Amino acid sequence: MHAPDPTEQSTLSHFNLSTWALKNQALVLYFILLTLVGGIFAYTHLGQSEDPPFTFKVMLIRSSWPGASAQEVEQQITDKIEKKLQEIPSIDYTSSYSRPGESVVFIVIRDNTFSEKIPELWYQVRKKIGDIRHTFPSDLQSLTFNDEFSDVYGSLYAITADGMNPQQLKRQAEWVRARLLKLADVEKVDLFGEQPQKIIIEISNQKLTSLGITPAQLAQLLQQQNKVIGAGTFDAGPERVRLDVSGRLQTLEDLQQLPIRAGNQNLTLGEIATIKRGYAQPPAQRIRFNGTPTLLIGVSMQQGGDVIALGKAMQQTISSAQQQLPIGVQLQLVTSQPEIVQHSVHDFVRSLTEALIIVLAVSLLSLGWRTGIVVAVAIPIVLAGTFLVMDWLDIGLHKISLGALILALGLLVDDAIIAVEMMAAKMEQGWDRMQAASFAYTSTAMPMLTGTLVTVAGFLPIATAVSSTGEYTRSIFQVSAIALSLSWIAAVIVVPFLGYHLLPKPSAHATEASTHPQAALYQTPFYLRLNRVVDWCVRHKGMVILATLVLFALAMLSFSKVQQQFFPDSTRQEIVVDLRLAENASDQATDAAVRQLEAWLQGWQQKHGKLQNVVAYIGSGAPRYYLPLDVQLPHRAFGQLVILTNSLAQREALRNDLLILFEHDFPQLRASVLRLENGPPVGFPVQFRVDGQDLQAIRSVAHQIAETMQANPHLRNVQLGWEEPSKVVHIDIDQHKARLLGVNSPDIAQLLNTQYFEQVVSEFREGNERIDLVMRSPSEAHAELSALAQLTVLSQRGERVPLAQIANIYHGFEEGVIWRRNRVPSLTVRAHLRGNMQAPVVSAQVQQAITPILQHLPRGVTVETGGAIEEAAKGAKSVAKGVPLFFAAVFTLLMLQLRSISNVLLVVLTAPLGMIGITFALLLFNMPFGFVAMLGSIALSGMIMRNSVILVDQIKQDIAEGASLEEAVVHSTVRRFRPIVLTAAAAILAMIPLTRSVFFGPMAVAIMGGLAAATVLTILFVPALYTFWAGFTTRAMQSRRNKL
Repeated sequence: MHAPDPTEQSTLSHFNLSTWALKNQALVLYFILLTLVGGIFAYTHLGQSEDPPFTFKVMLIRSSWPGASAQEVEQQITDKIEKKLQEIPSIDYTSSYSRPGESVVFIVIRDNTFSEKIPELWYQVRKKIGDIRHTFPSDLQSLTFNDEFSDVYGSLYAITADGMNPQQLKRQAEWVRARLLKLADVEKVDLFGEQPQKIIIEISNQKLTSLGITPAQLAQLLQQQNKVIGAGTFDAGPERVRLDVSGRLQTLEDLQQLPIRAGNQNLTLGEIATIKRGYAQPPAQRIRFNGTPTLLIGVSMQQGGDVIALGKAMQQTISSAQQQLPIGVQLQLVTSQPEIVQHSVHDFVRSLTEALIIVLAVSLLSLGWRTGIVVAVAIPIVLAGTFLVMDWLDIGLHKISLGALILALGLLVDDAIIAVEMMAAKMEQGWDRMQAASFAYTSTAMPMLTGTLVTVAGFLPIATAVSSTGEYTRSIFQVSAIALSLSWIAAVIVVPFLGYHLLPKPSAHATEASTHPQAALYQTPFYLRLNRVVDWCVRHKGMVILATLVLFALAMLSFSKVQQQFFPDSTRQEIVVDLRLAENASDQATDAAVRQLEAWLQGWQQKHGKLQNVVAYIGSGAPRYYLPLDVQLPHRAFGQLVILTNSLAQREALRNDLLILFEHDFPQLRASVLRLENGPPVGFPVQFRVDGQDLQAIRSVAHQIAETMQANPHLRNVQLGWEEPSKVVHIDIDQHKARLLGVNSPDIAQLLNTQYFEQVVSEFREGNERIDLVMRSPSEAHAELSALAQLTVLSQRGERVPLAQIANIYHGFEEGVIWRRNRVPSLTVRAHLRGNMQAPVVSAQVQQAITPILQHLPRGVTVETGGAIEEAAKGAKSVAKGVPLFFAAVFTLLMLQLRSISNVLLVVLTAPLGMIGITFALLLFNMPFGFVAMLGSIALSGMIMRNSVILVDQIKQDIAEGASLEEAVVHSTVRRFRPIVLTAAAAILAMIPLTRSVFFGPMAVAIMGGLAAATVLTILFVPALYTFWAGFTTRAMQSRRNKL
């Protein structure tokens, strides 16, 4: 077999890039240096963040209608909103809850909606609800929209002070906020935990009654006195003068001197009431930092900003501000995303460096010193080009893109190794550098390009996944596609240039052996043994194919033992403890529960070491300081503690102790001890929704499912989304008696509101602030509800009658909250996991266990699976939609390269064989198969087909040169063994640093195992299959010819 003339080979290509590169070396060198310098500059300017940005396709509509029951709110507000929203086709579902006086509707847009369309959809929502605004109750107090769920307050600062009231502390926080807003890359700075100031008019009902004044009359007087009414203007010749009437309440003195007419007496408000500045008691939402009341200052970064640079600027600003704050005011860091990102980027850069060293070592040890140097130099050039394109496309550095860089690093050397190996081989055969480079291009460029594009196509389903999970992981495709495409360009331009200067000159022995290159290169003992092994596989092709199919079937059967997963937990050091009390729990009860846990944590720290900090939220949850955080809505019966530990070991130790604590010492609390999540937030990982119009029926089914879940040893903290009815005191007014006395229900409601809570009667305007003017009874007047029956009601005729005389007062129960999904009442049974079992596995166990319940559901009741398994299914569905495009691209690329349907089918059939290695690797290392591992497995199929394409193309070339089928198959496999194994080894070993990552570890193990198995099968199975396939097609064609 003679060496083909390179000039003849070059005619196979219209334009030989390698020849062009060697003829224009100065230009190539210039672009190499430009790429390196530009790449370094781009890397330093890439935005850095913890997570990739993704769009929260959720809006919240909140309505307030004080005095209405949950059923009234549901019928008059919630249902009308949900019904109107059904006119918007892009909505996936609505979820809502109705509480006494409050309606909240969540709008969730379909996952396959492009993010660019979301703002327009939110406009349509506002417009639709505005169209039905007139149908809501006339006394609806507020209707607000919130679609800013993706704002992340990555840096939180606690501001505390001894001896300052909340208003004074707020002024200090506002001053700090103004300074932070001036920093570059800051989008917004908000305050959390504010206590709104109130002007309180404290007057007892007995006092008002003795004066013959009702609360309604006093409220009306204050409202009239404080109204802003224009007095008009007066034209005075050429000028227009505005008329201004005094009398509005502008100071507390004005309020105290407000005249009050009581019978024949002329009094002032200050004489009959205590007027003071104060705050809501108890406060609706409070925050404590290490046990001290605090305000939190949250800083949100602009999208695409550099969080590391912002962190340094904030540190300088806070240090400067601290020096200027009054003595006793302290600014303390609660959580710092810049520090976390810096640590994360440092870890990933270390992993990237380790992977780079591994790849370089593989190249140098396997290819020789000078040949390996060619590959080693090509790698940073490709990485620099990748950083340039990432900067141009505004792809920042975060956990996904950094992981993708490490993944791509093991693949981008493939083309360089193949090109330099071919060039070195030809030089060993006596060819000069120009001829060797030209031949390497003509013989490998198109197969390499096809293989590279096939590998890139393996990531296509990620690129086309229109979903939150797809958006979250999209940079895996982007970065891999960029790096692999540039690696091919480097292989055909940079590698020949470097090889021309760095590869050693052919030795005299090599020149003599050039007439018998095959004997010289492949007659070593190793290659002779390999030749015999491959020849045996070809001769026993049936046995090899059958054994491979058995292994594949065994792997698919064993795959059911691999645990499934959506996304793993985050490795951040926080623990989040959610405390849910009974629906009708008081603010004091919630605060007491949180204080009890804070005290326990103090004792725990004395035994096990200090924690970084503990932030307690009473009546609400933490702001979104971490993108995938499952943010909780405000509610007086909810408390949350965010505990920042010093290490993952301390986090796990504390978490275990908290789980034991809640199981034994806090049975009255529905407590959840959570690690932070990765990916789109899920909340409770195991959920089952029971839907139906009959509340009693769905509650009965939900309790049965809950009992089944409690029996599962892998579940803990089983609870219902809403359960117990709330206590209510019904005051059934005898309307006939009330009318005779000149009393009506609104007057009585206003009296009760003043007596037991507080009534907003007007507003007090002070500078740019609006302060509520509230009226209430002294605290001792509403200590006991039992005195309700004796509460004195003043009639319009001045008569004083006990409330019990005109009303029937009795205790009862009502629905404290009603959750609905798509206008149907929905009760969720939910639980957290115990141990290391994954949510999909446990959900499947529960699904099987509740089958008898599902078979006997009451009419109109349905049960659906939610939680992690539902979100994973959404993500998988969005990825699956891109699979047809993946196959179309792969088939097209293979047809363009191989020009044979039978060869294309043969290559495609090798793709699933990676499941053999994937299954056994995941089982061996006890790794779950999650969403990211699924993406890696799809991409792996492209890598496998790449190797098969290169081998099949080589076989075709040998057959075209006159070799027999068996000889071509065996010799091509032996010749392609080294580049196939080297590229696979580089890819596999480069994954080692990724195995330490909780997020990318399962994907790395899956690719390592799958690629290792596929490489072995490429060497042993593909030759056997090709021989069998070629013989089968030949016999089929011969049969058709005989029939003709």
